[in-house]
Parts: sequence; C-alpha cells; structure tokens
Amino acid sequence: MSLISRYILRETFGAWLVVVAVLFTILMAKQFADILGDAAAQRLPRDAVWSIFALTSMRYVTLLSPIALFLGVMLALARLNRDGESAALSACGVGPGRLLVPVLALTSVIALALAWFSLLLNPDATARIEAIKRKAQQELHLGALEPGRFMSPDNGATVIYPRAVVDDEARDVFMFVGRQQGDRVVTTLAQRAERTVDPSTGDVAFVLRDGRRYEGVPGTNEFLVVEFDEGRIPIRPRAAEETAASVLSKPTAALLESGLPADRAELEWRMSVPISVLVLAVLAVPLSRSAPREGRYAKVGIGLLVYIVYANVLSIARVWVEHGVTPEWLGLWWVHAVAAAFASLLLVRQSGVFARSRMVAAEVPA
Repeated sequence: MSLISRYILRETFGAWLVVVAVLFTILMAKQFADILGDAAAQRLPRDAVWSIFALTSMRYVTLLSPIALFLGVMLALARLNRDGESAALSACGVGPGRLLVPVLALTSVIALALAWFSLLLNPDATARIEAIKRKAQQELHLGALEPGRFMSPDNGATVIYPRAVVDDEARDVFMFVGRQQGDRVVTTLAQRAERTVDPSTGDVAFVLRDGRRYEGVPGTNEFLVVEFDEGRIPIRPRAAEETAASVLSKPTAALLESGLPADRAELEWRMSVPISVLVLAVLAVPLSRSAPREGRYAKVGIGLLVYIVYANVLSIARVWVEHGVTPEWLGLWWVHAVAAAFASLLLVRQSGVFARSRMVAAEVPA
C-alpha cells in the first residue's frame, strides 16, 4: 500500500473511530438509564443489569457503524479538501478513484465484522435478552404478592388476593381458580398462604393453611365445600413455547430455511448491514468533495439527508417484503442497487470522464 493510501486510511479510520465512539456513548448512556430504571422497578433482576447492557451494546455497535463510517469518511476527506490536500493529490494524478481504494480497504474489514455481528452474534444476544426478561417477568408474577391487590401468577388462570403480607407469608387469602371442568370453578379462602418452589423440578405452588374450598357452578346451589388444614395448589405459568419468539432472536440458519415473509425480510435486513456499509463508503467519497473555500462541514448536511433517505427507503422496502408487496427475488436488493448506481454516477462524474468525453466529441470534425 502506497504512502498516500496509508495516510488516507489513517485519517478515515481515526474519523470513524471518533464518530462511532461519540454516538455509542450518547445512545448507551440512555440505554443504561433505561436498564437501571427497569431493575429499580423490579422488571429486571439486578444481577442481570451488566449482562443486558453488554448484550445491548452489540446491537448498537451494529446499528451505528454504517452512519459512523459514512460520516467518518466524509469528515476525513472534507478536511483534505479544506486544507488543499485534495487539490495537491489531484495534481499528482490521485483522483476520487484512487481515494476509494484505501477507503474500501477499511470498509471491507468493517463490513466483515458487521456481517459476523449481524448474522451470528446479534440474534443470539437478542435471544438471551428476551430469555432474561421472560424469566424476570415470570418470577415477578409468581413471587410478588402485594397486600390489598389482585394478581395472577399464571396469566389469568388463577387470581390471588391477600389482605396482608407478613415476611413471605400472605394472610387472609382469597384464591380463584378458573373453569376446570365445564362451568365449574374453584374458590378458596385461607388464613395463611406461602409460595413454595420444588428445588428438583422448579415447580411452583401455593400452600394454603386453615382454609375452606368452594367448588361448583356459579348461579346454582350445587357447591362442594371442603375445610382443610393445609392444601397445595400448583401454579403453571405460561410455557416458554407459548411465548412466540421474536423474529429478531431467530438464528440466521432458521431464517434461511423459513419461507415466511417476515423471516425473509429479517434475513435480508441482516444482510443489508454489511452491504450498506460498502455502498455508503462509495457514496461518501464524491459527497465529501467541496470547493476550496467551503468549510469542513459544508457537505455533512447533504450527506445526512442522503443517508436518511437511504435508511428510510430500506425500512419501507422491508415492510413491503413482510407484507408480500414486492416479489421475493426483488426484496431489499433494489434499494442497494439504486444507491450503488447513484454513488457510481457521482464518482464517475467527479473523475472527469464525462468532461473528457465532451472534449473528445468537440474535437471530432463534423
């Protein structure tokens, strides 16, 4: 690699590193505050705060890298324009095409890393985050008895109301169990109740003491009344398989085998991350070109506008794939193709190919 290529590579990498660090710090600060808020509200276990933070940071790195690289390339090359270095390079025969070589060298490495994150690491991280949240919600529903408040530890099948809670024991408990056989329901009143967990199986149950059980059909006089000293009512929370896994947490191999439009859209979205990085890198080179007297940030606004249009059209195309609006073969690829064609057109135009063609055409005798 030539001295000029190493110089441009160093400038571009430094600008990208600064941009991604700033954006990552801003977004993760808010995300960390949200995670701490969920932990304080007992929606997440406190010992899982750092795990969720680390897993979430992987997704944010993937999300921020394309825009960070795009802005990093634009800022690095804009500085060369401002300081007159681009003019000197052009005089030495180093045009936009030569500038693209070190930029693409850096971009290729970043694209490979993002492909690894997007296709392999992020789905696993999302699945682990969802598992932690499901477990926390399950433990919250099963264990948090509040005095004077109705609660359902198994998503509506059982309703419990304690008048008071002393330590881990509920007092003056009302428990309603939904229809078991036809219209028959079970209602239980007990003076004391506590939650137990079988250490070998993990099964959860409420042990009721000094109570009375009513079983029958509402609206009739046919009720069975049983008094007991101790009774055990198992609680069966919603099974894990009943909770639909998010498409974001599905492994890429499962998406490849699936024919569902939503899975196909998610697969193409994951593949779009490294592709968009390459397209944006090519697009940043011509967009960073500015007049000698223009400032370093003169074209940043235009670049952000182009990125916003590109990202939003990608999101729209994903929705179209999910709803079957676009053909399967078209998918999200047409968005990348249009953006790449636009970038190539700008690059060729700045290289002076069109101007030389007009000059040759003018020199040809009629």
